[in-house]
Amino acid sequence: MKNISNIRQRCPLIVTLTVGLMAVALLGLGSQAYAQQRWGLEFRTNASIPVQKLGGSDLNTGYGFEGTLAYRFMSHLGLYAGWSWNRFGSGQTFAGNNMDFEETGYTVGLQFIHPFSEQSKLKYLIRGGGIYNHIEVENPAGDIISDSGHGLGWQLEAGLAVPLGERWQLMPSVRYRSLARNLTVNETTTAVNLNYLSAGASIVWSFGK
Repeated sequence: MKNISNIRQRCPLIVTLTVGLMAVALLGLGSQAYAQQRWGLEFRTNASIPVQKLGGSDLNTGYGFEGTLAYRFMSHLGLYAGWSWNRFGSGQTFAGNNMDFEETGYTVGLQFIHPFSEQSKLKYLIRGGGIYNHIEVENPAGDIISDSGHGLGWQLEAGLAVPLGERWQLMPSVRYRSLARNLTVNETTTAVNLNYLSAGASIVWSFGK
């Protein structure tokens, strides 16, 4: 996964574009209409802050992205499912020095999106669901030296839904995610808990009826 490391250099650009889109959305809030389509295709970028050590090792602030498909089966309630990738660097770890920890896998759950008032076009978002992810340890050469295998975890999320047009929305949100796995390095197994807060923004395209 060496080519993924190029994402490091793009992070400042992603943040700049996200902030710009949020500014445009807020300026045009009064004149935009929400899409009425039932399906939504979403792409999210985020920065992530660990809230505890991973197997006794301090993690740096991470970054990642996610693709999600959602289906609204009631007026404000829907299902979502997606795939995400997150990366955390660390200087000194139980696995060695200057290691990267990558969390990838699947998520599924329920989402509730509702206007703040009858007149408001601005909506709030609440999500909750499970994840089925694994953690890989990557050395400075880009080689994977350990893989936890997939396991179950959970996440909670809250944010806003801001209209960008009839079919487009911007959804800034804050998420908490928790995943417990085991990592084996040099025949030594370490129990790890990856718990972190993630702040990001999604671009959503709505379609279908």
